[in-house]
Amino acid sequence: MNQGITLQRLVILILFLGGILTQGTLFAQNTTSINRAGTTAAQFLKIGVGGRAIGMGNAYTAIAEDITAVFWNPAGIARIPGNGEAGFNHANWLADIDFDFAAVSFNSPGLGSVSASIISLRVPDDVVRTFENPEGTGQVWDAASIAAGITYARNLTDRFAIGFTGKFVQERIFNIRANGFAVDFGVLFDTPMEGLTLAASISNFGTKMHLNGRDLFVDINPSSEDGGATNIPGEYRTEYFEMPLNMKFGLAWHAIENDDLQLLLTTEANQPNDNAEYINSGVEFGFKNTVFLRGGYKTLGLEDSEQGFTFGAGIRYDVVGTNLAFDFGYQDYGRLENVQFVSLGIRY
Repeated sequence: MNQGITLQRLVILILFLGGILTQGTLFAQNTTSINRAGTTAAQFLKIGVGGRAIGMGNAYTAIAEDITAVFWNPAGIARIPGNGEAGFNHANWLADIDFDFAAVSFNSPGLGSVSASIISLRVPDDVVRTFENPEGTGQVWDAASIAAGITYARNLTDRFAIGFTGKFVQERIFNIRANGFAVDFGVLFDTPMEGLTLAASISNFGTKMHLNGRDLFVDINPSSEDGGATNIPGEYRTEYFEMPLNMKFGLAWHAIENDDLQLLLTTEANQPNDNAEYINSGVEFGFKNTVFLRGGYKTLGLEDSEQGFTFGAGIRYDVVGTNLAFDFGYQDYGRLENVQFVSLGIRY
């Protein structure tokens, strides 16, 4: 029996390493082809959530076992134990922009799990300046992006879970905004091979977005030798842009899982509609299911990426009938420096 288990673990490890190397090579070759970088709206939807996921290189599609699953793989909220979970994530994003995520889920035996979530990206208020008034016009402007969603997930069998999210998306700057609706879809499958989970998800499949609002209004004064009409109301026309659709396939392997030590390996392939393909991978070491250390690499095979190594840590413990989780994640952005994510989860 021990030899069988050892052989099984060896096979899984070979699959992991072979998959990473093979897909990484293919994706690196594909980066020489034309991609659509910078051609989609609502880029904030691509920012990951949760200190644990960030620390593991965003390779989270097949792990999805906490409240942040509403972002990574909606099927995951069906795997949250107890009555559900509430969670919050904050990051001081690049250029002093605030990025926040909050969600809450509830489990209903026999019916499934539901969750409500919100993602917010906010630019601080600033003074409106013009050529005529370089010190300010007396007005202030701000910008914000928001995504509010409702998720439903269910375990169809003891091994297979499915989930989807419907969400409203809005981007706003000063007095103009763009609205859209999108759907996320995901599945999780615990394979017969011990500790190995497969997963797939599609994120941000939705409507196109375009800006509109009173800042686009303009008075037109066509030139006319005969003294034609002046101050004709007009409006700048803006283009429609797709949302950042992303298809992911992930693997997660609990290589060691006992009361004292835990070792989790995970990898996933990403196929976005606005860039070349790439790989995310991560690892997590746990001690007594309480203290965790994590590391990962993001966007393997993506040419000219400013992202790369990640690391993080976390602690989980029980308090008066609830389970608290505190996680920290660090993401290096090269010339753009770095971002730290802090998240809190409460299971009840």
